[in-house]
Amino acid sequence: MAPHDQPRRASFPTTRITLIHAARSGSGPQAEEALSTLCRAYWYPIYAYVRRLGHSPEEAEDLTQGFFTRVLEKHYLRDFQRERGRFRSFLLTALKHFIANERDWARAQKRGGTRPPVALDDVLSTAESRYSIEPRDTDTPERIFERHWAMAVLSRVQDQLHAEAETSGKRQQFDRVKGLLLGEDTDIGYRALAGELGTTEGALKVTIHRLRQRFKELLRNEIAHTVAHHDEVGDELRYLLAALRRL
Repeated sequence: MAPHDQPRRASFPTTRITLIHAARSGSGPQAEEALSTLCRAYWYPIYAYVRRLGHSPEEAEDLTQGFFTRVLEKHYLRDFQRERGRFRSFLLTALKHFIANERDWARAQKRGGTRPPVALDDVLSTAESRYSIEPRDTDTPERIFERHWAMAVLSRVQDQLHAEAETSGKRQQFDRVKGLLLGEDTDIGYRALAGELGTTEGALKVTIHRLRQRFKELLRNEIAHTVAHHDEVGDELRYLLAALRRL
């Protein structure tokens, strides 16, 4: 699907740069909705980092929700564009500051803070079951955060491709070939898969090639919305791919 053929969303725009700018305004329903969307996209790297520091699941939930609420209340995102950098690094630095200086703030919020907590209860309810199946290794909290940030970015891109396939009536085809986007092995050859999908082997290879090109385009676009300057996209992409290779 060509870029200009992407499905239009009637509701709030969800590109990262739009969200960051909207969230930086710090007030009004659009800012809160923008921050909520950002939180729901990137909450798990935060949770995994906090758990890796040694906090209990309950403490990690409180700190994760408290951190994002604090970001909104103190307008942290207003500072993002003032410096050359990456949103990933900016957020992790803010998190470290929050944990070091305000460990009890999240609990205080639940006892009646000045602003209602960011609504993450539904996703946080699955946080520990997700964390519990991670491989036990010696990675630092920072590496855990980076790895899950990279996975969150890839998940966002795959969701966009899935939405495009849904709109074009090709969801079933996409569900069967999406594992090939990152070069994953498949136990079904191209010929058998093409037969299953009712197409030819050559046509299937063309489809996968186009999907990979679209995937790369969307991935670079997603990363471009999390860095302060366009010339940082290549470095950030290489950094995140390196983080994934450490899996």
